[in-house]
Amino acid sequence: MKSGIHPQLNPVVFVDGDHEFVTLSTLRSTTTRDIDGVEHFVIPVEISSASHPFFTGEQRIIDTAGQVERFMRRLEAGVSQREDDLRREAERKQAAKDAKAKRRGLTPLQPKAAAKPAAKKATPKPAADAGDAAE
Repeated sequence: MKSGIHPQLNPVVFVDGDHEFVTLSTLRSTTTRDIDGVEHFVIPVEISSASHPFFTGEQRIIDTAGQVERFMRRLEAGVSQREDDLRREAERKQAAKDAKAKRRGLTPLQPKAAAKPAAKKATPKPAADAGDAAE
């Protein structure tokens, strides 16, 4: 083995709730604990084989309601932001269109006062006499 290229192994204790695992690791921490006269670095972990349901066989109900509600709030915020962006974009386009018309000296079209009456429906043609067709 070459000297000076390998990381230094430190005695550590991984702590997960009530369970502790004493081993060697390259990790270090600011907190230490004396175990059997040897200083060990304390590394807190959230999940280990002593607490994970896969290894323990117990089932835990995980509260995901907070996560779902948080996601829905973000989704609603994104939808409202998109609507605001579309509205601002439409206003910007309309303002640009109005400015262009003003530069050209055009006046905006006025809406017509009354709508045109509905077109007359075509009256059905009388059917040809059945007797004429036989001759």
